[in-house]
Amino acid sequence: MSPARRTCALAALLLAACGAPHTRDIGALDERFAPRPWTVVSLGSAQDAGMPHLGCFAETCEQARATGTRAAVASLAIVGEEDWYLVDATPDLPEQVHRMGSLPSGVLLTHAHIGHYSGLMFLGKEGMHARGMPVWCSSAMADFLRGNAPWSQLVTLGNIDLRPFDDGRWEGECFPLASGLAVTALRVPHRDEFADTWAFSISHALSAELPRPVLYLPDIDRWEDWEMDIVEVAGRHAAVVVDATFWDDGELGGRDMSGIPHPRVRATMDLLQPLVDAGTCEVVFTHLNHTNPLWDPGSPEALELRRRGFRCTWPDGWRYALRDSARAR
Repeated sequence: MSPARRTCALAALLLAACGAPHTRDIGALDERFAPRPWTVVSLGSAQDAGMPHLGCFAETCEQARATGTRAAVASLAIVGEEDWYLVDATPDLPEQVHRMGSLPSGVLLTHAHIGHYSGLMFLGKEGMHARGMPVWCSSAMADFLRGNAPWSQLVTLGNIDLRPFDDGRWEGECFPLASGLAVTALRVPHRDEFADTWAFSISHALSAELPRPVLYLPDIDRWEDWEMDIVEVAGRHAAVVVDATFWDDGELGGRDMSGIPHPRVRATMDLLQPLVDAGTCEVVFTHLNHTNPLWDPGSPEALELRRRGFRCTWPDGWRYALRDSARAR
């Protein structure tokens, strides 16, 4: 076991000895999201503004309104036997939390774009007035929340307890959430108007088999802008859940998309196809813009995606038991 993993394992044991943050039942548990020992569960598929999209009258959005079909904003749950953690606080946080049946033991934030942190408002004074909800985020994200109203009120009133993961204690290593669960934060290039952007590699902190982790990366500008090689990074993971904002160029009604970031789904598939063909990594797409043809499971694009061995969090969701990743080598 490496020194970094031993450090993380010891910290996880100490955290477990102190006890997990209190959670309170607030709704009936949806059996589709029933807890399993550290299972990663998708809670949404849409880009920040959801689906159907405000101001969109395209066929996909109109069909969604007509059928009452609504997709929550992309988010992730890391679920254990007794507690769970929420990755990104979306505008759909109340619905997503009620689907889980209890409050999370903590929240992790990837970045400061509105669909990824605005759900924190429901923890505030006008909402449930939470007490000390742990929020793991970068130092830049913590500074943004402390320095800008109304988010600063969440801090001053003690609704949230900010826990920067890049303050020197855990930078470059995993940081523990609970006994047997650890996260490594990876900096990724994205539009960082207010703070920086991170992906999360989620793994068992304590395991003799050292299972490979699951990567959650809902937003990035371009793979070629990243200092890391996505093929190499994906190859070290049992599963990766990645940015699928746009299927390909041309889906914005003739608008020039060359200057609009986000890797296109088809290009990502081309990069990761060898890993999928070899069965060494499960690749799952999420964070779909309302224009993405993958909203239609019967579209040629959705059929192509499945034919090539890839998956999408829409429409059936996605879950992965971290314990299974030890066998996915």
